[in-house]
Amino acid sequence: MATLKPEVKAFIVQALACYDTPSQVVDEVQKEFKLKISRQQVESHDPTKASGKGLAEKWVELFKATRTRFQTEITDIPIANKAYRLRALDRMMTKAESMRNMALASSLIEQAAKEVGDAYTNRQKVEHTSPDGSMSQRPTTIRLVGVEPTNGKSG
Repeated sequence: MATLKPEVKAFIVQALACYDTPSQVVDEVQKEFKLKISRQQVESHDPTKASGKGLAEKWVELFKATRTRFQTEITDIPIANKAYRLRALDRMMTKAESMRNMALASSLIEQAAKEVGDAYTNRQKVEHTSPDGSMSQRPTTIRLVGVEPTNGKSG
């Protein structure tokens, strides 16, 4: 196992923190640094794996900081942006249409409509009016399963 320079180690640790697989990291290191490394060597830089238990504290901290940022800042990922997804769908639909693939074009249009209508979010539309059109709320009865009703006497 060859000794890696700090910038290569940082690259590996950050890639692993962003959930890249060891195989993906090996390919990226080859492209970026022209180094041939093994998957096992990459895995030894992952503090969540048994082979990464002996990783230096500064690399563990870098891993944790990168993982936290990756999980909280999805705005850095273009596909997480609705406008980006709609532009990509538009490009695909235009190409499908020019190739006279109407079935694909139709499904892409449907997907774009769902995207605009928030079909891919966890938002729920809640109706605040009652059936008679008023804003009053109906009384709610809460029943606890497995609990016997009491008759008001404490026992």
